[in-house]
Amino acid sequence: MPTYEYACNACGHAFEVVQSFSDEAISICPECGGEVRKVYSNVGVVFKGSGFYKTDSRTNTTKTESSSSSSTSTAASAPAPAAAPAPKTESSAS
Repeated sequence: MPTYEYACNACGHAFEVVQSFSDEAISICPECGGEVRKVYSNVGVVFKGSGFYKTDSRTNTTKTESSSSSSTSTAASAPAPAAAPAPKTESSAS
């Protein structure tokens, strides 16, 4: 269940409450009985283990192979240029 942080508008008392998603928000301060508001802040998330970073699944050989295979597939799909005829050479064996 999520933990919500509240702060009192009257006395400034800050507190946390573990509530279900379906529970109603707290509206009364337990210290002074004043009106409270939810405090929103950044959520700290830590991803542990492998596979979360772009570099985890790649190695230097994989990058080389993928770049050479992509250039090969591009060249294969393009029409091949016409080959120029080889120049004729005279043979000196007479």
